[in-house]
Amino acid sequence: MSATGNNPLSHVLPHPIETAQADLGLLTPQGEITLLSDQIVMMIVAGVLLMLVIPRAVRKRRKDPETGKFVLTGMGNAVEAICTYFRDEVARPALGPYTDRFIKYIWSAFFFVVTINLLGLLPLGTVTPAILGGLHIGGTATANIWVTATLALLTLFLMVFNGLRLGGVDYLKHFMPGPAFLAPLMIFLEVIGLISKTVALALRLFANMVAGHILLAVLISMILTAGQALGTGGGLVIAAIVVASSVAVSMLEIFVAFLQAFIFTYLTTLFIGMSVNVHHDHEEASAH
Repeated sequence: MSATGNNPLSHVLPHPIETAQADLGLLTPQGEITLLSDQIVMMIVAGVLLMLVIPRAVRKRRKDPETGKFVLTGMGNAVEAICTYFRDEVARPALGPYTDRFIKYIWSAFFFVVTINLLGLLPLGTVTPAILGGLHIGGTATANIWVTATLALLTLFLMVFNGLRLGGVDYLKHFMPGPAFLAPLMIFLEVIGLISKTVALALRLFANMVAGHILLAVLISMILTAGQALGTGGGLVIAAIVVASSVAVSMLEIFVAFLQAFIFTYLTTLFIGMSVNVHHDHEEASAH
């Protein structure tokens, strides 16, 4: 634990709590899999918080006897505004008649990702080892490529499964938009495009969430370096500048937490819409 405690990036790196021996080739280079880690705990905490807070928030209504039951109060107003925006401004233009089929997943994806992102901003990793006897709890789960890749694979599954279920033959036809003699090349390119969307979805969220933490770690390490090189006085001056910069970066990270959750949800909606509405595109092309 001491090694990780001295590592300024320890709050970004996963800290296994429970592991098991396994041989899955390239997936397990160290011959083990993680059954429970600090980031898995944060995902569980995020899920529990959402199940406890969101239903309670949307049940709170005004006490007006006539119209109160139709008007949310407090946090419920914010939840309703976010859900309405995603349904009307994000999902409906992309999903069209299938909006109601997928809107619950879209809402869940946004609130889950943004909750994980915000929980990752809490400095739990600096206090939990001392409180829990060396056990590290905290960190940003979306700064783990395996987490963002799993979320992206869920989107890929929804794209392919519902594309086949709702579009059928039309969904398969969109993999071959050109003449028949170009079919092998076009199918290959379309499959590569499908994989690229999934990879981009995973990497975008992962890279943007880990970048802020790395920047904060670099700023904090500057205090230690300045203290050693410039002495106490110079270290205090640098520390004041770094602390002010860290506060600014932290404020920016709060914005980024919401922004990246929105971008992930927006792209998820867009990709699903491109898959399930493909037969409408063919109908419009045929009409013209």
